[in-house]
Amino acid sequence: MLTRLLRAYLRPYGGQIVILASLLVAQTLGNLYLPNLNADIINNGVIKGNLHYILSTGEFMLLLTLLVSICAVVAVYWASRVAMGAGADIRRDVFTRVQTFSARDMNHFGTASLITRNTNDIQQIQLFLQMALTMMVIAPIMCVGGIVLAVSEGPTLSTLLLVAVPVMALFIGVVMVKVVPQFRSMQIKIDRINQVLREQITGVRVIRAFVRNESEASRFEGANADLTGTALRVNRIFALALPVMMVILNLSSVAVVWFGGRLVSEGSMPIGNLTAFLSYILQILMAVMMAVMVAILLPRAAASAERVEQVLETAPVVTDVSSPTNPTERTGLVRFENVSFSYPGSERPVLADLTFSLEPGQTSAIIGGTGSGKTTLLNLIPRFFDATTGQVVVNNVDVRIQEQEFLWSSIGFVPQAAYLFSGTVASNLRLGRPEATDAALWQALEVAQAHDFVAAMPGGLDAPIDQGGTNVSGGQRQRLSIARALVKQPSVYLFDDCFSALDAATDARLRGALKAGTRGASVIIVAQRVSTIMNADRIIVLDDGRIVGMGTHGELLTSCGPYREIVVSQLGEDAAA
Repeated sequence: MLTRLLRAYLRPYGGQIVILASLLVAQTLGNLYLPNLNADIINNGVIKGNLHYILSTGEFMLLLTLLVSICAVVAVYWASRVAMGAGADIRRDVFTRVQTFSARDMNHFGTASLITRNTNDIQQIQLFLQMALTMMVIAPIMCVGGIVLAVSEGPTLSTLLLVAVPVMALFIGVVMVKVVPQFRSMQIKIDRINQVLREQITGVRVIRAFVRNESEASRFEGANADLTGTALRVNRIFALALPVMMVILNLSSVAVVWFGGRLVSEGSMPIGNLTAFLSYILQILMAVMMAVMVAILLPRAAASAERVEQVLETAPVVTDVSSPTNPTERTGLVRFENVSFSYPGSERPVLADLTFSLEPGQTSAIIGGTGSGKTTLLNLIPRFFDATTGQVVVNNVDVRIQEQEFLWSSIGFVPQAAYLFSGTVASNLRLGRPEATDAALWQALEVAQAHDFVAAMPGGLDAPIDQGGTNVSGGQRQRLSIARALVKQPSVYLFDDCFSALDAATDARLRGALKAGTRGASVIIVAQRVSTIMNADRIIVLDDGRIVGMGTHGELLTSCGPYREIVVSQLGEDAAA
């Protein structure tokens, strides 16, 4: 997974990687050459007392060191650019893919997991990539080059490498086997702690109202302890890894000095060669340690890449057809033709065999008991879900063959849970029509009965709005959401029980103004309160996913028993008489 992901996203950075690799090769070759120069200074300068040779070779070593340092700095710069650029590209594509997900796809992953995948998981891939771009080039060259040069400096001592390198490689393999499952588990536990934290922040008022602070704290503590325990197990393994590697490194150095000293005393090896061999053995083992550092990051990056790939490879359930057909005219006509809908795995359909038309210029209302399928019906119009059977037609074209963005541009949607974005009142109202003038915003606010409270806010249209609209009341939030839909001026308005937080007087004024503000468009209102929809041109009554009545308020009182029961339960017998 990780290899495939990096291969795809590093392709645009091929030129930069070539430059980076060239710099790293030059840096590594320079570092490998320095011990040889040092050996020459000792053998040909210090022992022979040749000061000129010492100075000239020393000057060359200083120059080479300077060039190596420049290569190292520039290489780190390019590695950072490539790693951060590839990470940004992955993050962009994950975000873009999530934007295409239907509600079913979002529920499959969960909000907390999608946030983790687009932040923490991609950060792990970036970190690994930055380390790998440098160390994975340096380590093999330094290791192979160091072995070749060490053998040339002291063939007899080179047998020590046959012990040290395999021991280190074996230890690295054991570490990898231990930590890979732990890293996969860790990312899942990060998902869990994000989910718990998100629920507690979002539902803090409910938690306090039901005095559940201690139990929620315990729930968070459990998720936190679970993640901490996994992280500690991983870190204990790595805490053991570094000392073991240093022990192998130091024992190898002691062995080189011990056996090399005997060779020098016997005269079979110059002391400069011993010094160079010691430097090479250190470089070889350092190269192995570099590989260990990359290996430490590899398991977590691999687990993260697998999770990111799951998002990128998930085909959205709702997609555009290859050759879409968009309406030539935005008439506002909405038609259901034998529509049924079932959620995956459900035993029975939520909606069954619905056939009706919603005419432009009219207000149509949908009412029914809880769980009757009102919101699901409304969600089929903007194609948040696809009908299981039958077809939904908007502007005389089946929604499944229209481009989704074109379809959405024809619809003004006000959800049941009103949501505002961080910014200002104006930026929220212009969400659907950025070019709207201030006069158009005030007009929409007037219709939505929000003019007075917005005018009273410091800054008016420029008044700040917090994320989710938490700095305004529920009723104000609903009215601003309605105004946002009005500013868009679509051909179809969908109001999903968005008058519930309004008092009766405001509700009545808003419905009166809405008739003129949406003239010529189809208006579909889902509501629980009879008073909200009793003046609609047509009322559709749902019961258990089926249409049990259709007509005006007066007609349904005499012809539809379930509707009459709703009216009596809310307004009393006198209203149903």
